Amino acid sequence: MDKVSGNNATVVNASIDKWSFNELSFQHLDARELRVLVPAILGVICVLGVACNLTAMVILFSNAHRGKLSLINSLIFNMMFADGLVLAFSMPFRAASFSKASWDLGWVVCKTADWFLQSCMAAKSFTVAVMAKACYRYVSNPTQQVSIHLGSILVVFFFIWLSACSVTIPHWLFATLQRRIRGLVCVLAVPPEAQNFMSVYVKAYPLVVYCAPLSFALIYFWKAYGQGQRRSSKTQNLRTQIRARKLTLMLFSLTVAMAILWLPQWVVWLWERHIAERDIESAKPLASSLPLLLTLSAQLLTFSLSLVNPLIVLSLSEEFREGYKGLWRRLTLRKQLPPKHKAGPHMPTAPQSPCPRPETSVQLRGENSFGSSSSQGQSRQAKPQTEQEGGREIDMVSLKDGIVLPDLEHFWHERETGSLTEENDPVPWEHQNNDGKK
Repeated sequence: MDKVSGNNATVVNASIDKWSFNELSFQHLDARELRVLVPAILGVICVLGVACNLTAMVILFSNAHRGKLSLINSLIFNMMFADGLVLAFSMPFRAASFSKASWDLGWVVCKTADWFLQSCMAAKSFTVAVMAKACYRYVSNPTQQVSIHLGSILVVFFFIWLSACSVTIPHWLFATLQRRIRGLVCVLAVPPEAQNFMSVYVKAYPLVVYCAPLSFALIYFWKAYGQGQRRSSKTQNLRTQIRARKLTLMLFSLTVAMAILWLPQWVVWLWERHIAERDIESAKPLASSLPLLLTLSAQLLTFSLSLVNPLIVLSLSEEFREGYKGLWRRLTLRKQLPPKHKAGPHMPTAPQSPCPRPETSVQLRGENSFGSSSSQGQSRQAKPQTEQEGGREIDMVSLKDGIVLPDLEHFWHERETGSLTEENDPVPWEHQNNDGKK
């Protein structure tokens, strides 16, 4: 006879031919309020997380398209991609399982859902480890130009995801549907011939997926931080080191956030496996389940990590902030230029000069002679000089716009030909100064 004990629904068969337990991710809630509240919280995290991850991925893709391809940015893209997979394909099924009293999503989803989540989380953990090593190499020599090909990056991605999907195979292999009092439940049922393997696996799996990669990453980030403290005497190298220090801070923040938000889920995971093994050894079920609030909080914190990661990247990286501003400007502030009005039969136009006027050089010579003469009698020529400056400004504007004014054309024509009388001379002070010099 099967017995369900507490919140983690540890199931022990009376014949002790196998041990099985419900995964926390498929925990069925008794309280009606929690059946509504938990899926609602997961829905909010899902929508916000998908939007932030897509934004970060678009910025990274546009930077790579412009020729800014680097290993660190590619690894950040891989992490955002894993977060997007968790939010788009894993979280909706978890929310649906929380809201139902029994499992009605089918055998295929039961077989692959927890394996898919664990694979994405393992891929993120391995990505952080590789990213820490790449960050240390960059900080050690930030001025060195490193060129990397797309093929090399794809090979790194392939090995990361192959390792992540391989180490989580038992979650797919032993997942199955079992009928209980409330209906079907999705559990991890281990047959007796695999109990020894599973006893070793539950101890080695957290070390391989959580402890080793994050410890490796923290060590290399600490070494990168020490390298970043060495200041350079050259200004260009100093700016590069400041940029490398900011990059180290951002990647270190990603690692710390992953270690903190993922830790409660590992506590619950290990505790459930430990209780399942003790139930087998004692040949009777032990009522020692974890509090419901702790198990739910661990699950929500694990999913919230997929929202926190893109927020850290978008807030601490200056390159991402500039890219986000440019993306926002292109999406929301794009305005069409007003159409140019073509001249029609009802729109009068000013006469246009087909080519620059030849009087321009004469005008410049007149200005030069005017400047030399005005330096000798500045007090007497203040008012006429102001008038001529106003005339020059009008003339320059007219020449710039290509408009020929008749008065100005007549003015320069008389000055060039010298046919000016004393009464009609518009600039008599120039002739007075010339007569005085003679």
